[in-house]
Amino acid sequence: MKITQHSAVSIHYRLSNAKGELIEDSFEGEPMLYLHGAENMIPGLESQLEGKVAGDKLEVSVSAENGYGPYHDGLKQEVPLSAFGDIQDIVPGMRFIAETEMGQRPVQVKEVKDDIVVVDGNHPLAGQSLTFNVEVLDVREATAEEIAHGHIHAHGGCGSEGGHEHSHEGGCCGGSDHEHSHEGGCCSDKHDEPAKEGCDGNGGCGCRH
Repeated sequence: MKITQHSAVSIHYRLSNAKGELIEDSFEGEPMLYLHGAENMIPGLESQLEGKVAGDKLEVSVSAENGYGPYHDGLKQEVPLSAFGDIQDIVPGMRFIAETEMGQRPVQVKEVKDDIVVVDGNHPLAGQSLTFNVEVLDVREATAEEIAHGHIHAHGGCGSEGGHEHSHEGGCCGGSDHEHSHEGGCCSDKHDEPAKEGCDGNGGCGCRH
């Protein structure tokens, strides 16, 4: 069976950056499951999987534009530590879901200096050209329920565990770092400090891509 719209697909992949440095390797763990055509995956990779069948192996080069988009300087900003409420021990690398005028946006803590926290609303792989080495393991028709929900109901899939999606960051459609929902938190219009202007003038973390 070929991969087409609404196929349930299982793949293994190795993800490397332009320097050849390994970023992720699913071959060392569980394969990734995704629903083809449901925006579960970056377009530059998904388009190259169209028409492939189980057993196919391919190397795919993905530009930033067809991956996680260009890096926007306006999405990096300083916010007061008080914006994080009662969350303790804020350290670089932590990720949060920020409430913004444009809705929820994941942000990552880049630096903490005294009572100021530098956060970045760009995806960790934004602005990077990437290479995927992929092996297609299985292709089947998705169920009506999976199509309605927009993801595959199976343990070990991308952002799926026991049929429930989780928000992840990193990797070709996710990663392993859980984010924290932070109501009224960094990059939000609910704290006292005004957000720095981003590329659309709605505040750094509210920048549309």
